Amino acid sequence: MQHPLAGKRAVVGGGSQGIGRAAAQALAELGAEVLLLARNPESLAAAVAALPAPAGQKHRWLSVDNAQPEALAAAVSAEVAAWGDVHILVNNTGGPKAGPLLEASPEAFLSAFTNHLIVNQRLAQLVVPGMLRAGYGRIVNVVSTSVKAPLHGLGVSNTVRAAVGNWSKTLATELAPVGITVNNVLPGATSTERLRAIIDGRAAHTKRSAQEIEDEMKAEVPMGRFADPSEIAAAVVFLASPEASYITGINIPVDGGRTP
Repeated sequence: MQHPLAGKRAVVGGGSQGIGRAAAQALAELGAEVLLLARNPESLAAAVAALPAPAGQKHRWLSVDNAQPEALAAAVSAEVAAWGDVHILVNNTGGPKAGPLLEASPEAFLSAFTNHLIVNQRLAQLVVPGMLRAGYGRIVNVVSTSVKAPLHGLGVSNTVRAAVGNWSKTLATELAPVGITVNNVLPGATSTERLRAIIDGRAAHTKRSAQEIEDEMKAEVPMGRFADPSEIAAAVVFLASPEASYITGINIPVDGGRTP
């Protein structure tokens, strides 16, 4: 099929920039109608305006805050009620602030847990009934390679990402009998604003140059470079496609070979 996702509706978190925007672009190119979620209305409007519509689809955006999961759920519920059943959910949001584990406050853990796991849970609860009605369901969580191996200097993120990984596996097992798949894409170091913030923060903490930190990080990747967001999006789109109907409950690292 020229547009294999034509007629499918996809909700993409963090859709105004980085990996979320790249995933939305790739889904739209295959014909999906996309609803972008993020905080900044201006960035969302610009991102939606740039999405292709090869199947004549009309894309949408919704300004929401992951720090307020119930308000987010209410807004998405109202939007979906007017839009129609959702077939694809891409859970994606920026990671917690970097730093050593022992320096993290209890509030930092609660915030990360809310922004990631609780929002994922509420969105899944909203869209799964429609997936059942439609006979098509794909949930793809953009997480981190820390699901497999904790990353240096990302204490809170390592902790919460592991919780998301187990949430995803549990949900995949529960939904497998009805044909709805749930999978995780684990990006390695990817050229996004988030990565730049990590590099700059690490440079400030260690009193070294950002370039030195960047070179060290690239040296840890067998391919010797950072990923482009479009390379992460390619994995997301495959898992959202009809071809991935028998793949569920897995973690796919997209990290240039870094993860053992």
